[in-house]
Amino acid sequence: MVKASHSWQLNKVKEFLKSEFKNLNLELEVSRNPINNWIQVSLTGEDQVIATSYINKKIGTCPANLENAKNLPVLSGFVKKLDFNRQELLVDVGIFEPKTVPAILSVARLQVQLVNGKAVDLKKITEMYSLAERLPLRIKPISSATEEAEGLQAELALEQVEKLHAWQQSLLDRLIILGASKEKIDEVLERTRLNRDVIDVETLGMFEFALTCKLGTYAAGLVGLMGRYLRNSVFVVFNAKKSFELMSEHTLTL
Repeated sequence: MVKASHSWQLNKVKEFLKSEFKNLNLELEVSRNPINNWIQVSLTGEDQVIATSYINKKIGTCPANLENAKNLPVLSGFVKKLDFNRQELLVDVGIFEPKTVPAILSVARLQVQLVNGKAVDLKKITEMYSLAERLPLRIKPISSATEEAEGLQAELALEQVEKLHAWQQSLLDRLIILGASKEKIDEVLERTRLNRDVIDVETLGMFEFALTCKLGTYAAGLVGLMGRYLRNSVFVVFNAKKSFELMSEHTLTL
């Protein structure tokens, strides 16, 4: 599942797929849904089944409608909105036929999964785990939705919870970059010599990455240096120490 907000991202997806399928007998067309920016791929030719299977397994596809979503135990999507008034986190999981239906993660559900059931509001939870709009998330539907429903009730998938907790407990800062290619990030790291301060570049999505800082390096300090070369990207700082301290504070006092 891939979204493309800019034309260069669409071209990047085209280049990637053409490279992956260069030995197949295949006609390939890649476009972008102008309403929700989801990438759409049209495949024709003798090896269409092979290519389709590859995309389903390696990249993933949108369920498109509620009926298809019901058959999937885990969904991938992107944070669409942090609704602090309703205390809900909305995730776009690619349900848009006949209308757009987001997945809804209530603050009560997030409290159980991320803060040991403590009465922590959504704003504090999003600060603690750096949950931001456009961030890729893996979620699990927990109830059926109807055409009339405002959204599909869901919770974080187990693998997503484990990832966030692992980030927190590592005590290593991470700089999340949304809207950049891996090649560009590697180029900027080398150009700024920050590759000495970054021990890993974790892929979250095709254009979303988390840079793990070495011990003693603060992610916030990388933003200004990298931002000048990645002006169209969004930077989100995951402060592991602050996250751990906030977690401990609420565990002790609530």
